[in-house]
Amino acid sequence: MISRTPIVLLSGAALVAAIGYWGGARYGEAFLAAKQPAVERAIAGVGGDPARARMTNGAGSPTRHLVLENAETLNEATRARVARAVARVPGVGGVFWADGSAAAQAEAPQYTPLHCQEDVEGLLRSRTIRFEGGSSELVPASQVLLDEVAQALQPCLGSIIAVTGHTDNSGPEPGNLELSRERAVAVREALIRRGIPRDGLRARGYGSREPVAGFAPSDPANRRIEFSVIATEPLLPTPVDTPGAR
Repeated sequence: MISRTPIVLLSGAALVAAIGYWGGARYGEAFLAAKQPAVERAIAGVGGDPARARMTNGAGSPTRHLVLENAETLNEATRARVARAVARVPGVGGVFWADGSAAAQAEAPQYTPLHCQEDVEGLLRSRTIRFEGGSSELVPASQVLLDEVAQALQPCLGSIIAVTGHTDNSGPEPGNLELSRERAVAVREALIRRGIPRDGLRARGYGSREPVAGFAPSDPANRRIEFSVIATEPLLPTPVDTPGAR
């Protein structure tokens, strides 16, 4: 006769795990719901609108490691203030930006331009990172150009590299803004695949708000990707960067 004991034990273990997961999720949702007003006040208190904090992970489960979104229009100093304010909310376990960079700095970073930006601008002076029409899909020729861009950026790893997307003013601006951001993200991901660390990359889109000087807003030359390569002075660790005592 086949013993049913192992089956019973496995079934019981699965039931306990399911109850534990359900209970943990319910507790997590309640905990984060209680923290949501404090997080929103923290963002508003440092002038961080329209930034918002997402309290779920990629699978939709509640998490104390918050993702800050909708902050493309904020400058670096404001982003730093928002990150620190959210990190100080009791119970928050970590803060990250939706563009993939770690958040929370002790002070607003001090910027120093690096030579890599000049090197990249030299590569893009006669060539352009191009995409399929109305899409964020890179054309094959741009893959070769991105190989060269990634190589030019290698000496400046450890700095912040801002990848900025721009469009002309054809079409409604909300669509231009979204497309410019999607293209910047596509370039960021292409650089990551070429060995540029995600932590140092920022992807943003400005739509048609910043046309090239001397060109009409409708000129196709405004459809472009720009890079800003900056070094930051060493910063003191914060509770987000350094785990506390347990």
